Amino acid sequence: MTDSILPNQPDTAGQNHKSALVAASLKKRYAAERRFRLYGVAAVMTALFFVVLLFATIIYNGYPTFTQTMVKLEITLNEQDIDPQGTRDPEVLSAANYRKLIRKALLDLFPDVKSRGDKRKLSKMVSTGAPFALREAVMDDPTLIGRRGQFTFPMSDDIDQFFKGTISSSSAEADRRVSDKQVNWLMRMVDQGMVEKQFNSKFFTNGDSREPELAGILGAAVGSFLTLLVTLALSFPIGIASAVYLEEFAPKNRLTQVIEVNINNLAAVPSIVFGLLGLAIFLNFFGLPRSAPIVGGLVLALMTLPTIIIAGRAALKAVPPSIREAAFGMGASRIQTVTHHVLPLAMPGMLTGAILGMAQALGETAPLLMIGMVAFIVDIPGSITDPSTVLPVQIYLWADSPERAFVERTSGAIIVLLGFLIMMNAAAVILRKKFENKW
Repeated sequence: MTDSILPNQPDTAGQNHKSALVAASLKKRYAAERRFRLYGVAAVMTALFFVVLLFATIIYNGYPTFTQTMVKLEITLNEQDIDPQGTRDPEVLSAANYRKLIRKALLDLFPDVKSRGDKRKLSKMVSTGAPFALREAVMDDPTLIGRRGQFTFPMSDDIDQFFKGTISSSSAEADRRVSDKQVNWLMRMVDQGMVEKQFNSKFFTNGDSREPELAGILGAAVGSFLTLLVTLALSFPIGIASAVYLEEFAPKNRLTQVIEVNINNLAAVPSIVFGLLGLAIFLNFFGLPRSAPIVGGLVLALMTLPTIIIAGRAALKAVPPSIREAAFGMGASRIQTVTHHVLPLAMPGMLTGAILGMAQALGETAPLLMIGMVAFIVDIPGSITDPSTVLPVQIYLWADSPERAFVERTSGAIIVLLGFLIMMNAAAVILRKKFENKW
């Protein structure tokens, strides 16, 4: 009797075992994927938390900058004190003792103040810039002489900080810069409706000052504008021309490879190295004026050139080869193809790269410190050769000042700088979205 040949029977037990292993493996992989996603979400949320914390801290410390404590004083502009001869000569009006008039108005408010020390404390409650404001008002309108009028002046930085609540009245008198007598005088002026907080327009119209209540960012903002103007005028045409040549005309040989590698390396060089280069070349060798926007613009142009060249080449590479081939097929030369067809299509990307490069230059501090733009500049610069500073350096200077009021000035200037950076980055995004071409 022969054994019957049976077909292969499926190994049900083995298949079930393999299915269980595959299911367990899939379960582990799905669990690992979920964990990875959770790690990613946690990382993003952590980053957002710290970004929000940073912005919240800056805004919390900086928003009081945009208000200023002001006091209204009734001042009698006696002609004998200002212009005894009645000539109304601007030089005579400018040389008058306006500080004396303000001090007299304060003493008239508090006739009980007798000692020299108390008088000094009382006069220090008003900003040292008040006499200059009164002088400016009289010189603008000489008809005020001989009359009594109400004038508004900023209070000193210590009184301003106390009125805003930064300096606590509950702390011991020895631990604060405002004495109990000054607090009492301030409260009496508040009860009479003489003290109020107003929008601090001087923060946007004044230059730098040793007194926090008088310090403004206009000088630094104009210096930044002039510096970026020089940077853009130099880096944009040179960067675009370099990108076009390297991408469209340069032969692919060892020399161009070396140039490309060095351009990519220069984009990663620390910015302070460019400051050292500017110090050695532009200041020491060429003798250009120190702390001037023209030198700062030259240094920042060197720093932003690699960024603009790399962005320009990327924009040129994004233009489809069919555009070039169609132009060549119509008989256009290489220069006509590039200037009439490729470059206009790549220009939006190039503009985006240029704006991002300018935003990077706007926030730079280290290279400008090396060329002397850390100087204390009060006047508003009128040209690219005038001494000036820029917003990041102004922030650096205020952050190093000991007065408590400069802390909020620093945060306020940071808010303004961040506003400029956000606008420049938004402009880059808008340009990219508006002129983006889809092929």
